[in-house]
Amino acid sequence: MSTVVLGVGGGIAAYKACYLVRRLAEAGHRVHVIPTEAALQFVGRPTWEALSGHPVHTTVFDDVPGVEHVRLGEQADLVIVAPATADLVSRIAAGAADDLLTATVLATRAPVLVAPAMHTAMWQNPATRDNVATLRRRGVVVKDPADGRLTGPDSGPGRLPEPDELAELAALLLADPGVVGSLAAQDLTGRRVVISAGGTREALDPVRYLGNSSSGRMGTALAMLAVTRGAEVTLVSAHLEVPVPSCLHQIPVSSTEDLSEVMGTLAPSADVIVMAVAAADFAPVSSAQVKIKKHEGSDAVGAGTRIDLVQTPDVLAALAASRRPGQVIVGFAAETAPDRAELLELAAAKLRRKACDLLVVNDVSAGKVFGKVDTDVTVVRQQGPGRRVQGPKMMAAQAILDEVRSLLAPASGTPEPVPAS
Repeated sequence: MSTVVLGVGGGIAAYKACYLVRRLAEAGHRVHVIPTEAALQFVGRPTWEALSGHPVHTTVFDDVPGVEHVRLGEQADLVIVAPATADLVSRIAAGAADDLLTATVLATRAPVLVAPAMHTAMWQNPATRDNVATLRRRGVVVKDPADGRLTGPDSGPGRLPEPDELAELAALLLADPGVVGSLAAQDLTGRRVVISAGGTREALDPVRYLGNSSSGRMGTALAMLAVTRGAEVTLVSAHLEVPVPSCLHQIPVSSTEDLSEVMGTLAPSADVIVMAVAAADFAPVSSAQVKIKKHEGSDAVGAGTRIDLVQTPDVLAALAASRRPGQVIVGFAAETAPDRAELLELAAAKLRRKACDLLVVNDVSAGKVFGKVDTDVTVVRQQGPGRRVQGPKMMAAQAILDEVRSLLAPASGTPEPVPAS
């Protein structure tokens, strides 16, 4: 069981932190909530105590014998500050220790995840931008706010990311604290990344289609982490079964033909293309304009209907064939194989055939992977051994992006990763 300290700043988004406490507790973590005095104006102490199951204090004088700020800082496996107001970001960046929360952040050696939430003008103010840069330089992971409706009639960047997104990022930091360096340094800053996710559908008639079981969870995890690492990301989504992270620009598509057209338009300006989508390999020769009727009557049971199929465009191969110099292209392959040796043989053959830089292969026999939180993938390169990752898809996404970054030519002004503490 991991110990998570959740600091809550005094903003209207404090109510979202209630859901984050619940998500963390349901995942089996021990959660200690430290609100600021201002946060208690939005959500009261009894709520935090009821959700976390632990007493809630705000000052270093609430438990003097226990030296609580040091004790919680030492016990923490992760410290999250969400929402972090402009004032709170400023105080943490300055190294202040004027309440229990800031003192705990200063005292801890655990990874720190800060999720700012404030009005757009405050978020874009040079003072705030400097404070955020200071935190990142010191190895703090800062999750940029989402773009959307704020308090009152205003909209823009400044919304707290959804609790599910923060919980997934927290799970990654707890599972592998070594990822702090790349996330804090935003080592994909200045890179344009296009990621496709989900599963395409090929219409049989106005109500039926050929499709697959892809949920889009792997692609959205890749997209969210790429944004967190500083990249400019476009998500090309095909019938996702999971929410789209609030930080993403999304272009929806339906069929493989749609996918081919959109990817062809976006590819020339991309530094990285990740084809995590499960594109349908076949489509009907023609789609019926009216619903295909089944045969009626007792003697119709077992009657068949013939549907002629044609192979769809090979989007990955086309992108690889028309790539520009320095562009990194990642393909995905869902295979069924009797053993791992044959799985890797299939992956190596497909990697050569598609001519992409990396191929992420997984065995989907008996529904092993589709739609699930955990995965078992191997990242295969044109040269060198494959890298196997078993665990949450967020962890696999981080490993894939690490491989991508290793293939990218250095970009001017790109920060180097901050070593993990």
